[in-house]
Amino acid sequence: MLTLAAIKENPEEIIRKLTKKHFDAREAITKVLDLDKVRRSSQAELDANLSELKGLAAQIGKLMKEGKPSEAEAVKQKVADMKEANKKLEDAMTSAESEITEILLSVPNTPCDMVPEGRTAEDNLVERTGGKVPDLPADALPHWELARKYDIIDFELGVKITGAGFPVYKGKGARLQRALIGFFLDNAREAGYLEVEPPYVVNAASGYGTGQLPDKEGQMYHCNEDDLYLIPTAEVPVTNLYRDVILDESQLPIRNTAYSACFRREAGSYGKDVRGLNRLHQFDKVEIVQIQHPDRSYQSLTEMVNYVQTLVEKLELPWRILRLCGGDMSFTSAITFDFEVFSAAQKRWLEVSSVSNFESYQANRLKCRFRGTDKKIRLAHTLNGSALALPRIVAALLENNQTPEGIRIPKALVPYTGFDMID
Repeated sequence: MLTLAAIKENPEEIIRKLTKKHFDAREAITKVLDLDKVRRSSQAELDANLSELKGLAAQIGKLMKEGKPSEAEAVKQKVADMKEANKKLEDAMTSAESEITEILLSVPNTPCDMVPEGRTAEDNLVERTGGKVPDLPADALPHWELARKYDIIDFELGVKITGAGFPVYKGKGARLQRALIGFFLDNAREAGYLEVEPPYVVNAASGYGTGQLPDKEGQMYHCNEDDLYLIPTAEVPVTNLYRDVILDESQLPIRNTAYSACFRREAGSYGKDVRGLNRLHQFDKVEIVQIQHPDRSYQSLTEMVNYVQTLVEKLELPWRILRLCGGDMSFTSAITFDFEVFSAAQKRWLEVSSVSNFESYQANRLKCRFRGTDKKIRLAHTLNGSALALPRIVAALLENNQTPEGIRIPKALVPYTGFDMID
């Protein structure tokens, strides 16, 4: 969440920046500043009272020694009254602090200056493109037809077992999934990321720490009895490894990668754009996460974007990178770059990765800090990216590489699949 210090320093700048996300923050920011005045005045009065109470305690002892019990009792009554007043001041402070936190949890992160204006995906900027779009014949099949033809993904069987959005991968389809996971993890490790294996369920504190709660509560699967949530991305448990942690500056940057299944309700999703693998409720993904020094987080963001580019290039897929406009960005992000690959049979671009810098927004929720060489403790910056999400990668691989003989496997994946053709 936004820091109170940043809001107090320049509230109008915060309000102005949030208009780029089409969020009117004036009422919330004004309320936060008013509550902070209550908190600070209560604290000042409480501090003064506590100082006076020390003097009164000494005064009581002195009066008793002087044989003036009635005067001592009068002072004791004053002490009792002040203690009652102090409790009210403490309650006022606690209430103000709680309300400030509640308001700030509902305010999104401010976009950085590089974020373009805009409301929808149509307003995103294409940063760069690469790869060659295959020239498929007119009768080329979409991936859901290819999956049926080669018996590698069974969507109907998944519906029987669970429901729509939970496919069953079979034979070479299952091996392709496993191959991609291994390929992405090995590449991440070679790029300097430490592999971790996180839990697939998290508590509410973890959801609040990375900003999924309360913003996306309706999109997460909730285990009511245990008050746990199925993760929508490995970003949540991996970033929360550093919740309530004070790192040493020499430890930065921290680079982690993790494979996980991901679970998203995707309420309201329907139609042709979500057919087949285009949008699932359960899918596999390899995530990369960085905890970085604020002075170097944008350098890390560039490195992460360039790294994801190498993955789609190795998979021989046509790709493009989008810089998201303010209206299309997530609640927690300061800036996001999306990767899309071209699905030749569907003739459309499919998002396969988002790489984001959250600056100190998540770190403030997490209380993820570091101690600098000057011994001062500061909030770190957090970054994450999909590297990569599997379903739409698989969709594009199947469609773009279909031939009369079968589906060709990109050379970089063959050592992982153990086969070079699905036939």
